Amino acid sequence: MMKAIGTIIGACLLVSAGLCLVPPASAIQLTFTEQQALVLQKAELRQAEELYRAGRAEEALSQLRGFVVRYFDSPLLPPAYLLISRIFLDGGQPDEALLYLGRIPPEGMVPEVRLLEGAALVVTGKAEAGVAILEGLAGAEFTGEDEARRLSALTEGRALLGEPLRALLFIHQKLSGADPGQQSKLLEQAHLLLQDRAGAGEVAEAAFMFQGTALGADANLQLARLAALRGDAVRARELVRPLLQGVPFPYRSEAVQLWEELTGEAFLQRAVGVLLPLSGRYRAFGELVRRGMDLALETHHGDQPPPRFIFRDTGGDALRGVEALDELANGERVMAAIGPLTGGAAAEAAVRAQLEDLPLLALSQREGLAEAGDVVFRNSLTSRLQVQTLVRHAMDEGGTTTFGILYPENKLGLEMTDLFTEAVLERGGQVVALEGYPAQATDFRRQIKLLMGLDPDAPDEEAEPASEAEMLEGLFLPDTPSAPFEALFIPDYADRVGLIAPQLAFYGIEDLLLLGINGWNSPELTRIAGSYVEGSIFVDGFFRFSPYPFVREFVDLYFQKYGEEPSILEAQGFDAAGILLSLLDRPEVISREDVRAALSALRNYPGVTGATSFGPSGDADKVLFLLQVQNGNIVQIN
Repeated sequence: MMKAIGTIIGACLLVSAGLCLVPPASAIQLTFTEQQALVLQKAELRQAEELYRAGRAEEALSQLRGFVVRYFDSPLLPPAYLLISRIFLDGGQPDEALLYLGRIPPEGMVPEVRLLEGAALVVTGKAEAGVAILEGLAGAEFTGEDEARRLSALTEGRALLGEPLRALLFIHQKLSGADPGQQSKLLEQAHLLLQDRAGAGEVAEAAFMFQGTALGADANLQLARLAALRGDAVRARELVRPLLQGVPFPYRSEAVQLWEELTGEAFLQRAVGVLLPLSGRYRAFGELVRRGMDLALETHHGDQPPPRFIFRDTGGDALRGVEALDELANGERVMAAIGPLTGGAAAEAAVRAQLEDLPLLALSQREGLAEAGDVVFRNSLTSRLQVQTLVRHAMDEGGTTTFGILYPENKLGLEMTDLFTEAVLERGGQVVALEGYPAQATDFRRQIKLLMGLDPDAPDEEAEPASEAEMLEGLFLPDTPSAPFEALFIPDYADRVGLIAPQLAFYGIEDLLLLGINGWNSPELTRIAGSYVEGSIFVDGFFRFSPYPFVREFVDLYFQKYGEEPSILEAQGFDAAGILLSLLDRPEVISREDVRAALSALRNYPGVTGATSFGPSGDADKVLFLLQVQNGNIVQIN
């Protein structure tokens, strides 16, 4: 029966664990009784194999040892010996593995067997013999696990033979197809080779051979250490600094430590941390901001490679935002941070940024955000900036002095009303009428009559035809305003304004200026309200139809990349990224304090969200887009 062993082994099939399965009984000429016995043996062998795959190696080994004793003349002994050898080799007992591999007859020495033999020989110190076997298997087809075993054993074997460069080459080959866990082990193996077994010349050659990779970075780290040991601190710093800005590798923290020892300074990498909600309910908004930032990076042109942007997901959660900012400040050692986007997360992050002295360019509209401290700045369209722009235009350029306000009774309406009133009074104007309405209202008759100083409960009078004398008399009477104010401010969105504007005209408020916020900037405004909003003026932080060349260029680039037009979120991300990219390009900006000072001194940055400066409070002072409805179209008037 043993004559059939070669046939059995030759017909073995490889499975995911690299084990040899047994061929069907029909492959061997057996009696009916022998076939029955073989079926039972195959079942036992499969069970042992399944235990091995499940990580229960000791149970599998116990069952296999019983198998080879009970079935001492079975044609299935070679695959059993192979599996036993695997278990011993995995368990760090290469001598035992070799013992069982030696029991497989010559005709059964398939590539799997030779692979385990070569690996076991390397582990036992017989590197030359083991490497010869393993290199002879270069053309054989193995599972991913077995090929990784072959390359790993070759690496160790070459290192034992005093050939660390060849060993590193094997590691380099393995890295591309390895999973993250395997990559970590491989890089650790390479780290030990570079530290303990490679000479200075070999390390330098490895740095050249593997430049631009984690292996190359580690080799340069060892070269820097060697330079530091021989007292050449200048050369050591030259080697270390690119490692802190370049390809990430597992031993970057050691490079940071060496840099700080060489310079006596805490290291900051040329990078910006970015806090955005990239998961959760605000994910869509965070992704749009990130799109704008990615475009800014792609289109940035400087004398050196742009700073890295290290993104962290806040999920819109305040605690996650603080934890992420702490990690960016103290783990990644970034020079500045951008975000968060949501109000609660931004408020908490601002406080932590101030504690860490980390310049933060926040993107939230939360009122008072920049008041957290002198390192906190905010680049977003705020309610205060909107009303200040509107009031300045209406009073300084339009000569308006009296205003009415019709506002929704919600958080936005109340905030905008207070800020608008404050801005009017600061410039010497008057708010002479003020009325609120339920946020979901559709009938505004009562509020409009109250704005006009009329009794809202009085019945509407039906107009009677005027006599000829009354009409003649009207020709010589002076025009009288239909309302006691010259302009009406409505801090609501386009769909609601579309309902309000026609009712204003119906109840007699005509021929006055309507003022609005960025929520008016929508095609819905003119679609619903039509001519009733003709001539109205409102503001926004971004206008994609702006005639400004840099806005047009941004819109075109964005459309080319994403196939759609950008919103204010993408524009905001583009500008925030662009501001910090431009500042970090300056050779004199090398510390967080330098970034803070540069942000404070920024004047009229040509952003697509408006020319931007930062005032003493840290809030952006922007030249917003003044928009007006003209002939049914929304156009920019500044």
